[in-house]
Amino acid sequence: MLRANGLARAAIRFKPSAFAGTFLALLLAAAVVSGCGLLLQTGLTASVPPTRYAGAPVVAAADQQVHATVLRGPEPETEAVAVPDRARLDARLVRTAAAVPGTARAIGDVGYPVRAVPADAPALASAGAPVFAGGPLAASGWGSTAFTGVRTTSGTAPAGPDQVVTGPGLGRPGARLTLDTPAGRRTFTVSGTTDTPGVWFTDARALALSGHPRTVDAIAVLPEPGTDPAALAGRLGHALDGKALVHTGDDRSLAEGAALPAARELLTGLGGSFGGTATMVAVFTAAGTVALSVGQRAREFALLRAIGTTPRQLRRSIATEALLLAPLAGALGCLPGLALARWWFDALRDRGAIPDGVRLDTGPLPFLAAVVAVVLTALLAGLMAARRPSRTAPGSALAEAQTEQAGPGRVRTGFGLAALAGGVGVGGVATAQSGMGAAQAALGVVMLFMVAVALLGPWIARICAALARLPLGRLGASGHLAAANSRTNARRLASALTPIVLALAFTSTLVFLQTSTERATRHQQRDGVVADHVVTAPAGPLPTDTARRAAGIPGVTAAVTVQRTGVLVPDDTMGFFPVAAQGVSADPSPVLDLDVRTGSLADLGPGTAAVDATLAETAGVRTGQRLALRLPDGTEATPRVVATYGRGLGLGEITLSAADLAGHVSSPYADELLVRGGSAADLAALGPLTVTDAAGRAAARSQDRELNAWANTVMAAVLGGFAAIAAANTLVMTVLDRRRELRVLRLVGTTRRQVLRMIRWESLLVTLAGTVLGSLIALATLVPLTRAVTGEGPYIPPLVYGAFATGIVALGLAATSLPARAALRSPGP
Repeated sequence: MLRANGLARAAIRFKPSAFAGTFLALLLAAAVVSGCGLLLQTGLTASVPPTRYAGAPVVAAADQQVHATVLRGPEPETEAVAVPDRARLDARLVRTAAAVPGTARAIGDVGYPVRAVPADAPALASAGAPVFAGGPLAASGWGSTAFTGVRTTSGTAPAGPDQVVTGPGLGRPGARLTLDTPAGRRTFTVSGTTDTPGVWFTDARALALSGHPRTVDAIAVLPEPGTDPAALAGRLGHALDGKALVHTGDDRSLAEGAALPAARELLTGLGGSFGGTATMVAVFTAAGTVALSVGQRAREFALLRAIGTTPRQLRRSIATEALLLAPLAGALGCLPGLALARWWFDALRDRGAIPDGVRLDTGPLPFLAAVVAVVLTALLAGLMAARRPSRTAPGSALAEAQTEQAGPGRVRTGFGLAALAGGVGVGGVATAQSGMGAAQAALGVVMLFMVAVALLGPWIARICAALARLPLGRLGASGHLAAANSRTNARRLASALTPIVLALAFTSTLVFLQTSTERATRHQQRDGVVADHVVTAPAGPLPTDTARRAAGIPGVTAAVTVQRTGVLVPDDTMGFFPVAAQGVSADPSPVLDLDVRTGSLADLGPGTAAVDATLAETAGVRTGQRLALRLPDGTEATPRVVATYGRGLGLGEITLSAADLAGHVSSPYADELLVRGGSAADLAALGPLTVTDAAGRAAARSQDRELNAWANTVMAAVLGGFAAIAAANTLVMTVLDRRRELRVLRLVGTTRRQVLRMIRWESLLVTLAGTVLGSLIALATLVPLTRAVTGEGPYIPPLVYGAFATGIVALGLAATSLPARAALRSPGP
């Protein structure tokens, strides 16, 4: 390790202001790295104590993720994606589990919603009164009470297929109770009651009514007295032979559905994918600030070389400065990083994206990684910036320190041109493609262009200064001074230009992708729903016979139920990617205008699918071919494509027959009923239903997109905010470094007002150039990206873009004018 020497300690001790900007940049970089690292670590280690299966020491369940092997390099990789709904087990495995030595009892557990129907429902319906009472009730088999602890408070357990135990308020023992179940309406005799809300059938009856009579949610295994659960789990795993995952301890929560795997996937994506980009931006910006700080001390280094300091001593001094500053900056930066991660995590949990039992993992690894990252960044950036002053001959060091290098070196220029050419090439490829390929290619465009801007910054700054020379020359002495300074100090201009471009490019890409997606979705929903009425249930999904009863209303010509869910489509690079899907009970053409491109929706039925045209192109299928996909519970399916359409973003990218979803979703009920004809009053009389139109439906559906919009806004704020602060920090550093220059201008007769105007014109040149470059990079990324996602060009709200541009200009003016005023108030040259 490099050992701190007196020269480095003295530099920090006696000139702390020279290192303040570097310290701030490293601190912010550590905050971003540690914050994203904490989310990633939580995604990898997240667990939650079991709730339903807390009383079952061993639980067997299906894997709630699907796995695929992809080739991204020389070695194959395995990618896992959470299933959209819940994966289940073959019910015959219950007998296999029961036969394992040490098992006292194996219970095939199922759970699903049902609704209570008043006994006089026909009379109520004929009188126009509501038929279905209350919201959904949780139904399960009585066998589950062996591990949930539910006990009867009156009566007995169900002994036959027509008996049921009920929670409070549903009747006394001996009463008759009609329930709307996934298998249809059934009437039962109440055999007992409990204090716990819900209903309980016999295990066989619960499975038969579940809508998936051949599969169970999980198998709860109760060991015999004295049997070690871990040993039993091992024997159970061997007996099931890979057909199920066996869980003990907190891992039993994985058997309670796909919520935890989905939360892990979300946190890993935020901390990994977005965190990787944010970390690169943070480190990249911090490195630029370190290089700027070293470059500003050229005269100091030249003097040291002139009095005999060796290149090795100079490099060692710079490295020691980095090792003195960076660890402290990194450690302090972990505090705001922890605050950022905690706020982000809590906000995701409040929005239902993370189960309540999951806790933020604040282990030391992300903090250590953040400190190491900023130390290495400061060390490497300092040593790279010190190469030129340390190699300069002592006799010419002072002379060279007075002038700026003509331009970046050949190696830097070569890499910059290569990045620029790569960005142009990838942008062309992304524009020519569509679907997922275009989206993936577009994401590389912004990074390549950003690398090119950073490497070619001095050349870009010179070009901008040359273009601004004529208009600045017409602004009097202040304009002439600003043009001359910008032209002769291109490196200084470039150091401030890069973070401004970063701030606008990344923020605009994230925000305007969201605005473009939201606008296209609204248009597709508005134009796609041609039903006269949209019927929903305020307390949950629709009852099973709502469509049949609605079809009998005078004037109704079509009544089609829609069930919203999701499926997984295979991809060569991602393994699987989730897409929104909908199941319809009949030909949706009378109530939905999907903008059919090929085929006909009239052919839609069991074993077939209609697919969004962009998705079909991405998956490489055409009308008449088979589309390989995974149903909501992960089951493989290959429906035949009977039509392609253009409004998948607003109405679902895959449309299936509701019959094909039966048995593959947790709640088999429809989410809404689309009706053509009839009156809203007659539909509302069917029960406690909400009847609206297409506009109301679009407003309700927009709530489903709030999480995505919020996530994009937060990511834009994190990246844009960091880059904006870095830009302001760089501008302040450049102005403070010019104190001698500003005082000299005052001594030769330049007025204070002229000097401040010169600073403002330079700031406007930097901010406007950064705004133009950032806008061009964002546009080059957004055009192929939005066409891939929405099929349309980007939508850039003028007020939002104007706010971004105005904010950048105001930030630049404030970050230069304030320190310039302070410098001019100081006495002496």
